[in-house]
Amino acid sequence: MQASDRFNINSQLEHLQAKYVGTGHADLNRFEWAVNIQRDSYASYVGHYPLLSYFAIAENESIGRERYNFMQKMLLPCGLPPEREDD
Repeated sequence: MQASDRFNINSQLEHLQAKYVGTGHADLNRFEWAVNIQRDSYASYVGHYPLLSYFAIAENESIGRERYNFMQKMLLPCGLPPEREDD
């Protein structure tokens, strides 16, 4: 791999990270990454009707109730954020 290839790959990665929030960046901590993954998953469940109906059948709930539950889980998908240490 040449230096120009590495530069091209890094510039493509920076472009993706600027364009899409879920791809992360160098300063993203583990909690924020997990929150992004959970929210993306819940948004996908709500946005894809067959998947939403599958969850509704599996949990014996109505589709509207499942949609509401997923929307509520999107608020704090991984619980409260950990306390930050002041450096």
